[in-house]
Amino acid sequence: MLSGLSSISILLNASWSEDLVKFDGKNVVVTGGAQGIGAATSKLFAKRGASVGVLDWDEDAGIRTVKEIEETGGRADFSRVNVADFDSVERAVAHINELWGSVSSLVVSAGIQRYGTALTTSLEQWHEVLGVNLEGAWNAARAVIPFLRKSGGGTIVNVSSVQALATQPNVLAYTVSKHALIGLTRSIAIDFASQNIRANAVCPGSVDTPMLHWAASMDRNPESVLQACNQMHPLGRIARPEEIAEVIAFLAHENSSFVTGAVWTVDGGLLAQLGGAPRAA
Repeated sequence: MLSGLSSISILLNASWSEDLVKFDGKNVVVTGGAQGIGAATSKLFAKRGASVGVLDWDEDAGIRTVKEIEETGGRADFSRVNVADFDSVERAVAHINELWGSVSSLVVSAGIQRYGTALTTSLEQWHEVLGVNLEGAWNAARAVIPFLRKSGGGTIVNVSSVQALATQPNVLAYTVSKHALIGLTRSIAIDFASQNIRANAVCPGSVDTPMLHWAASMDRNPESVLQACNQMHPLGRIARPEEIAEVIAFLAHENSSFVTGAVWTVDGGLLAQLGGAPRAA
């Protein structure tokens, strides 16, 4: 166990995470790995020594992410995947295993958001969101778990949302999918703990990603939406994708070896505050 002074010195060292959370010799699959949190995670794992299988529907973004990784000395491979289609995911994961000989970790970052209430969400929107956000996570897990078992264990990190724990108006399907993703995470954690497979979920607040900017663009004044997102977090800003990636990397690393079935909120204090309460004098 680190002493208090040792802990402080590590936290004050800007490179402490890079020094301690390494993935040399590991092979990681990242769904939604071409943009936003997924791209930041893919790049971080590669920087820390992992070979990264980038799975995404957006081929241009996927190729660009792999190129950026390779230009900085990392190793990555892109597969165009529809995460809602199990066969598509299974082929991509099998390709990664064949390419590098094993799979060590899975990060599920593929996700979409659509607007609507219980009355205005169409059946098509419901299936679209649940297909990507929930069924996509299940598909990735059942494609990867057999390879994790062969490797003697491994990790799964699912990117959920603070909207799994609270919600805003008019996002029914998204909220349901992110709530259910936590249930999926916990079930996998319990079912496969005896096989040394750990599963955890990360619940980010607002993050500077293409999805957030898309959501803001739906408003007549996108800049006011982004400003409001910054202001509603007690830290006074939204997160950078790299900040979420650091938490994902920790949960995928052996340093978190006793953490499974957990839900990590990474939200700048958003859910800690009492919404609508007046400021104290």
